[in-house]
Amino acid sequence: MTVKEQLIASIETNIDAYMEIVQTLYDNPEIGNEEFETMKLLVSYLTKAGFDTQSAYIVPTGFLGTYNTHKPGPTIAVMCEYDALPEVGHGCGHNLIAAIGVATGEAVKGIIDQFGGKLLVVGTPAEENFGGKVSMAEAGVFDAVDVALMVHPGVKNGVGGRSNALNPIKFEFFGKNAHGCHPDLGRSALDAAVMSYLQINLLRQFAKPHTYIHGIIKDGGQAANVIPGYASLEYYFRAPTMPYAKYLTERATKAVEGICLANDVTFKTSTYECPYEDTLINYTLADILMEKYQEIGLTDIAPVEEVAAGSTDVGAVSYKCPTIQGNIKIADSHVGAHTKEMAAATISPDGKKGLISAAKGLALTILDLLENPELLAAVKAEHQETIKKALTLDSLA
Repeated sequence: MTVKEQLIASIETNIDAYMEIVQTLYDNPEIGNEEFETMKLLVSYLTKAGFDTQSAYIVPTGFLGTYNTHKPGPTIAVMCEYDALPEVGHGCGHNLIAAIGVATGEAVKGIIDQFGGKLLVVGTPAEENFGGKVSMAEAGVFDAVDVALMVHPGVKNGVGGRSNALNPIKFEFFGKNAHGCHPDLGRSALDAAVMSYLQINLLRQFAKPHTYIHGIIKDGGQAANVIPGYASLEYYFRAPTMPYAKYLTERATKAVEGICLANDVTFKTSTYECPYEDTLINYTLADILMEKYQEIGLTDIAPVEEVAAGSTDVGAVSYKCPTIQGNIKIADSHVGAHTKEMAAATISPDGKKGLISAAKGLALTILDLLENPELLAAVKAEHQETIKKALTLDSLA
């Protein structure tokens, strides 16, 4: 068999084992930072597949599978996500992402000795809120990685796109309790919170395009006849770059400061979830994945999405090394993300088909990089140029 045929055979031969992983995670969903049984399952599989494995890697539910050829060559990282959502389970398809990563890793392990280098399968938990990849990026996991890859399931085939930076900020207000019939003795933290909520929302009109400000009143008191001495808001400030997200946060904080002065209450801010960087695009990688998707017979493949909407911790990785997060279709367009219907799609025939296609696309992309050092050099050169431009834009934000 050719090397390409070896990769494809590995994925197709082991598909039942990969779908068993998908089904097991579907039946036993674990939310972010609680994926202990999931970690054990994936580590066990990779160990049996011949990887050197580490559990509780960097974070309690993270892991690392390593296969080192001990020959000169690139370091390639395949990323796995596997946290579920409250109530809906794997409504974001992370159970499928985990199996795609394992399938890709096992396939590439079977051929990488012919080329040299090191292969990593990185278990990156808690993507939804707690940023496993952020912790790993900060710990240097991706510093020596030449390329990091993954594919996310959804309602279309694609080569990925931008994501927004995310700055999650909590505003806490401190007033003074009093009986509702003696309001003169109290200071309403809730009044300050409500006025702040309204004022922060008014900032939306003056924000640059493709930025988002959304929040909730988290705490507003316990009884109607008590002047609330404590209240809180939780907000997401999203923008194409983190400096602009922080600029919006500063604008909001100044508004809150004035409102608290008017209401004679105090406040404090805190970061209540993990901030996410925007995702940097590597067009050379995107072109390769597009070519491989077409090669395996996929159609209607979306190009790079230039306008971001959501946020992901993949952004942290993209600032460390060339990164791609492609897309694979497993459901029709009427199926929404973060739903039970999307979770069900992961264990459907379309989910199985998507797993095979995604793993093939990633494995063949990696093969191209192993066979063509000049192509890998172009990927890395583009990344360096993109980083320079990003830092320049950040300084102007």
